[in-house]
Formats: sequence, structure tokens, C-alpha cells
Amino acid sequence: MAQIYSLPDDQIVPVTPKDRVLLASICYGIPYTSVCGGNARCSTCRVRVLEGLEFCQPRTEAELKLARKLGLPQDIRLACQLRVNGDVTLRRLVIDHLDIDLVASQMSTEAQGQEKLLAILFADIRGFTTRSETMLPYDVIYLLNCYFERIGKVIVQNGGMINTYMGDGLMALFGTKNDSRLTHGAIAEQAVQAGLAMLEEVAVLNQHIDLLQDRPLKIGIGIHMGNVVLGKIGARPNQVITAIGDAVNFASRIESTNKLTGTELLISQDVYASLQERVGDRLVVGSEHRLNISGKQGEYHLYEVMAITPTAEPEHSPSIWQNLWAQLNRPLF
Repeated sequence: MAQIYSLPDDQIVPVTPKDRVLLASICYGIPYTSVCGGNARCSTCRVRVLEGLEFCQPRTEAELKLARKLGLPQDIRLACQLRVNGDVTLRRLVIDHLDIDLVASQMSTEAQGQEKLLAILFADIRGFTTRSETMLPYDVIYLLNCYFERIGKVIVQNGGMINTYMGDGLMALFGTKNDSRLTHGAIAEQAVQAGLAMLEEVAVLNQHIDLLQDRPLKIGIGIHMGNVVLGKIGARPNQVITAIGDAVNFASRIESTNKLTGTELLISQDVYASLQERVGDRLVVGSEHRLNISGKQGEYHLYEVMAITPTAEPEHSPSIWQNLWAQLNRPLF
């Protein structure tokens, strides 16, 4: 007979290969939560397997369906479905009513803890803190709203979504839609095209806002591609979908590098490689730079993007009617 060492209860539960962990544990007085009654229709009985994962029997069809929906890793199992063939150490993850409410909210969203490859764009207005100190609060808000209105439109038009506003800065995500046609190259192109359009919008904005006088806005943009965890963050009911991971931090570092290099739009090597496969020679690159990141080894190559030239218009051969008209109007002599 196998044994389950249950945490945080610090209790041992003997089981046979036919026993489900949930029922066996309840029989020994362990206060498991199971809102759906042990039918794999919720995840309130979830446990993390700390030791002995190899002794856990494969997921049932019902557990597998729920695990796929929530994106649960292999070491997170449903106690109502789990059977074991050997000694296992596990920890209950739903302990009190606050945990139950949180798990219930996870069941209602498709974006909870989903890993995706995204393009992350960071943008920031240069020297805006110093500028705002000499402006009236109303003028600061007005200027920011004018800026974000224009910038937001081009980001959405290019397939992105603004995820976070940070004062005069923002983070936008590209590739969040579940669309099989969006290749890595297509996602990279969306982000870079958005960045180029943002620079154009700022140039137009500088010509139309009297508040700027002789101090036009200047922005820096950094873009990187990588795997992130996409999920809802925050206290309900004000949760927002956000991305978390090293790729997000790296994109922010790239944006900040513009201050040192005097550039406006820098992309990582991952974006550059994906974009070259997509657009080839139409990608116009300016200067190249290297970035050192504390805590990581090696240098990271960054590329200044100047433009993505449009595709050449195909030459159309004359239609049959154009040829006939030419024949009718040909001089007789």
C-alpha cells in the first residue's frame, strides 16, 4: 500500500492504486475543498505534487480536458481524479474561502495563465517629467490624451492591444489573438509597423499642438518577441490581462536603450530575424547596437528600424479592350 504525505496538514494517508486521493484524504479528516463534488468540473481540489510525480497515474479524460483549459502544468493535479502507484508528497493549493473565490474566477476566463509567444512593444515620451513641471495640470492631461488617442489607434490598426499605461509610457502586445495565420514573422511585422506608424503620428501631433511651441515630443520605442505568461492580474473586479516574463523585461530594457543610442525605434535580434524572413530586403535598418544586461551573460544585438518599404506594384498587362481600342485608333497611313 502506498502513502500520501499531505501538506500543509502534515499527515500521512495510506492508499491503494484504486483509491482517489480526494476521497481517501477526506476519510482521514483532511479538509479538502471540492465545489463540484469531485467530478472534475472545477479545480478547487487541485494539488501540487512535490515528490513522486512518476508514481501518479495518467490524467483521466475529464482531468485532461480541464487541465488543457486552464493550462495546468504536469505537477498540478486534481485530487478528485488522481490515483497513485507509490509514495507521493503533495500540497493542497486551495485552503480557504479566498482561494475558492480565486479559483472560481480562473474557471471563467480563457486567458488565465496561458503561455504565448508575443511581440512586446514599450514606448515612452522623452523628458516628459521635466516638461510637465512647467505646464498646467490640465495641459498635461490634454497633451497625454492627444498622444494616447493617436498612438492607440495605430496600435489597434496593426493588430495590437495597449496592455498597460505607465504615466507617459505604455506597453502594447501583438499576437494575443488565437489566429493560426499569425506566424512569428507576421506578429513581428505588426509590432514594427505599429512602431513606425507611432513615430509618424507623433510627427503630425507636433505640428498641430500649440502647447508644444518649440519643444516637440520625442518618443523611444523598444520591441522584443518571446514567450510570456498571459493572464488576469489584480483585485476583482478590476483585473486586467497582462503579460509577465523575461521577454517583457527585455522589451523594456530595449526601449530605455534609445536614450543612450539617440535612436527612436530599436528591435531585438529575435524580432529582426523573424522580420527578415517575412519582408526580406524591404526592412530598412539603420545603426546596430549591443546591450549588456546585468545578471545575464553575453551581449544582445539591437537594430534601429528606419522603415519597411512597401511591396512593388505588379505591372499589369493591357486588357483585351485596351488592345482593341489601340487597334481602332491606330493611324491608317
